[in-house]
Formats: sequence, structure tokens, C-alpha cells
Amino acid sequence: MKKLIVCSIIIFLCNQCSKTNQHSIKIDRANYLNQLEGFWLGQCIANWTGLITEMDKIGIAVDGKGGGFYTREDWGKADQPNLWGSNKYSDTITFIYAKKDSIWGADDDTDIEYIYQELLYNSPTLDLTGEQIRTAWIKHIHQEEENFLWVSNQKAFDLMNQGVVPPATSDPNLNPNFEMIDAQLTTEIFGLFAPANPKIAIELAYLPVRTSARENAAWISEFNIIMYSLASMKTDHESNKEKVQWMAKKARLHLPNNSYSAKMFDFVLMHYNQKTPWEVTRDQLHEKYQIRQEDGYHWATTDKNCNGCFAAGINFGASIVSLLYGEGDIKETIKIGALAGWDSDNPTATWGGLLGFMMGKKEVEKTFGKELSSSFNIHRTRKGFPNQGIDNFENMALKGQRIVDRVVQEKLGGKIDKKNNVWIIPKTREN
Repeated sequence: MKKLIVCSIIIFLCNQCSKTNQHSIKIDRANYLNQLEGFWLGQCIANWTGLITEMDKIGIAVDGKGGGFYTREDWGKADQPNLWGSNKYSDTITFIYAKKDSIWGADDDTDIEYIYQELLYNSPTLDLTGEQIRTAWIKHIHQEEENFLWVSNQKAFDLMNQGVVPPATSDPNLNPNFEMIDAQLTTEIFGLFAPANPKIAIELAYLPVRTSARENAAWISEFNIIMYSLASMKTDHESNKEKVQWMAKKARLHLPNNSYSAKMFDFVLMHYNQKTPWEVTRDQLHEKYQIRQEDGYHWATTDKNCNGCFAAGINFGASIVSLLYGEGDIKETIKIGALAGWDSDNPTATWGGLLGFMMGKKEVEKTFGKELSSSFNIHRTRKGFPNQGIDNFENMALKGQRIVDRVVQEKLGGKIDKKNNVWIIPKTREN
């Protein structure tokens, strides 16, 4: 009789365990910590590599003589001057590393995300307000000297200093740069704060995105956030290539079908599926959107300064070229992103960070065959942080992990299993 009772209890517990597994997902917190370090490391490698070619090739050349983009043959060869005649990061187009005993410098692809992480980490609420964002920007961004802000972010910052509060800082009536690239490089990290739940990730990022973006620029930023959130979802895909392409197609569903951002994605995907060489796809993207200005894309002529070289659209198209043709390989993705043209450090940083997260810090270092620096100097571009702005990826990842702790419990209806060091998150339609 006792044996029968014991067996019944075991069967009941097993059934309960099975039901838990069916209705929830588990994510290892220790592994996630390594992945968050991989995000920062991958993003820094890609950001600094992309800076070599930033604005070297912007299409419809300013002199009117036409494009002349880089191709795969230019990797390892001489870097050409950018739009402003500068060639300051490297004489050749190759990977840039901060070696173990040196420090990674912040740039506009990493510093606003750093500010948002600090803001969330210290905030009593996960739902950031416009006033919180305004206060943080004014506190940490230089006003007079070089502040590493561009187009829409700069306009939003100017408006903040006049007393305007997000999301009014991206109001098209106040900010004519509302469809520039800015939010694409400042908000992806919110996807990592809501693992396997894009809906919550987008909710967390709603105001940060609309600090400087509306319409296509906002949708593209949310595309990236969805990608980052889906990266932690357990799937049956056998390779990064398969998973990345699945993630991209899922994120594409967020783009309104009649938007130029959706049409750009579909155009690049069509050519990828047809096995068109990536350089040809990039050239045709340039012709279709910057020269012929199809699908309502007008920024090449609206922006007289550089043919819309900072625009959300054309840089999104270029980013999808590097994402799809990179096929989940971090080195190949960064190479293509750096050579694709336009604001080339931004797509590389976005996908370098994504793939770095998927791999984790240890695997990133293994892939590049180097033990790299984990130190980070936020004061290269920003101000007002402790320790004269010197931080490290482990500490930054720990703060990210603590934010996820809160999101899991406060937003996802989950809990922390401290004994097994895992997050247990109820399954929803989002995951």
C-alpha cells in the first residue's frame, strides 16, 4: 500500500513537472550573463570595425558622378576617405580590437544604450517616463563640445534643453529628422531585457524609441528589438543561420506591409533567396530607393546634405543585406556590414551585438582567436558616471541581468528559481 502511495506521488509530481515544462520556458541566468557580456563585446568589435568605413560610400555621390561602393574584394585593402574627407580609424579595412590590456571606447552605437540600462537599473519603475529620459540625457550628454549625437538624436536633445519632453521630441512638427537612423542604434538592448517576449520588449522601449523616431524609423527600431528578444527563445534550429533567418521573418511581421521598410526587407530577402551576390543586391537597393525613390522613399532628395545617408530606410536595407548574407556568422556579417556602405558602423554594431549575445563572450573570443578587453570607457562620449566612466562588461552584464530579474517577475509573470539559477517564464503567444 505504501509503495502504491509513493508511486502515485511520484507520478503526480512528474505530471506537474511536465505541465510546468509545457506551459513555461526556463532560461539559465548564468548563461544569460555570459550572453550579455557577449552582446557588449560583439557590439564593440562590430561598432569599431564599421567606423573604418562609416560614410565612405553613400550612393549617388555628392559630386554627381555616381556610387562606387566597396565589394568583398576591398576587405583588407586601403580604407578610402569618408564624406568629410577623413580616414582616421585604420589605414586598412579590417577588424578593430581592443586587446586585453586596453579599453573599449564608447560610441553612439553603445552609449545611449548604456544610459538606458543605468536608468532602468536605478529606476523604481520599469516603465520609463519622458521626464526620466529627458533628465538622463541632459545629465549624461555634453551640450557644448563634441557630443557624438547625429541628426534626430541631436534635434531631440536640443528640444529637451528647451523643455520639450519625449515623445514630443520626435514629433514631425518639431523634429524634421524623425525618420533618421538614430533610434535603431540606441534601443536594441530592450529586447534583451524581455527574453523571448517581443511584445513586452516593445512596450518597455516604446518611449525610448519615440524619443527620436516615428513611423518607419520607429518600426525599424522595433524590428531590431524583436530580433534581440527572440534571440533567447529556444528553438529546434540546427544553426545560427537558420535561427537568424527565422527571427528576421518573425520580426518582418511587425512592419506594416505598405511601408517602405517592409518593402525593403522583402526586396533584399527575394534577392537573397535567388542567390544574387550581396554586392549586386546592395547596388540594386541603392538604385531602387536612392535613385528611383520607389515605394515612397524620398530621403535621398529631401536630405540635401548627403542623399539621406543617415536615413533609417537605406541603412535598414543595408543592414538586412549583411544580416541575411552573413548567415549567422559574426565575422562574415560584420565584414559585409562594413563594406555595404552608408552609416556602416550602425548595422554592424546591431548585428554584432545580436550575434555576440547568441554566442556568448567566450565563444566570441574563440571565434576571433583573441582574448579581448572587457573594459569600457563610457566617458569617451558621455559624462556623469562613477569611476571616471570606466566600467567593464561583467558589471554591465550583471546590471542587465538584474533588470531581467525585475522584468521576469513584474512584466512576464515569471519567477526566479534561485536553487537552479533559472528564470521560469510562462509561455504566451509571444513565446
